[in-house]
Amino acid sequence: MTEFDVTFRDDREWVSFGESYVSSEAFKTLFREGMLLVEETAAYLDGEGRAESRLISRDATLAYASESMRLTTRLMQIASWLLVQRAVSEGEISLSQAQEEKTRVKLAESERALPEAGETFAALPLRLQDLVRRSRRLHARILHLDALISEDRPVPVPRESPVTAQFGRLRAAFGGE
Repeated sequence: MTEFDVTFRDDREWVSFGESYVSSEAFKTLFREGMLLVEETAAYLDGEGRAESRLISRDATLAYASESMRLTTRLMQIASWLLVQRAVSEGEISLSQAQEEKTRVKLAESERALPEAGETFAALPLRLQDLVRRSRRLHARILHLDALISEDRPVPVPRESPVTAQFGRLRAAFGGE
């Protein structure tokens, strides 16, 4: 009887979610959405937001300053991530270089962010509240995508076929080889 090599192997090429996603229309849409939110926020904070900040209470003014700084920081993290991913998509940098870039700008949620249900948040101008909510949702989506893109691929380990192992046991039990 001839021995067959029935070791299980998975030699197929892995599909990299990161590489395929950053080249997709979905990423282009996300990129546009993120950059539009950055532009919209900058225009608001430089214009209408300044005027609105003068009309709120003293306590709300402090919250406005803090939340607008957090908003700006969050959006800069988002913009940085989007630009790095676009650079990967356009072949300007590799995925490994993108991973190195991640160490420069951390995608982390601020622990001190105002809860949206609180009185202080409610005292902020409605437009700022809207921008904060939208940026938080976008940030959460990007954190999720970043985790998917950064996930380590499992390395398949060749292992003996269970059938071959059973044949070996049968041969040993019944005086085969």
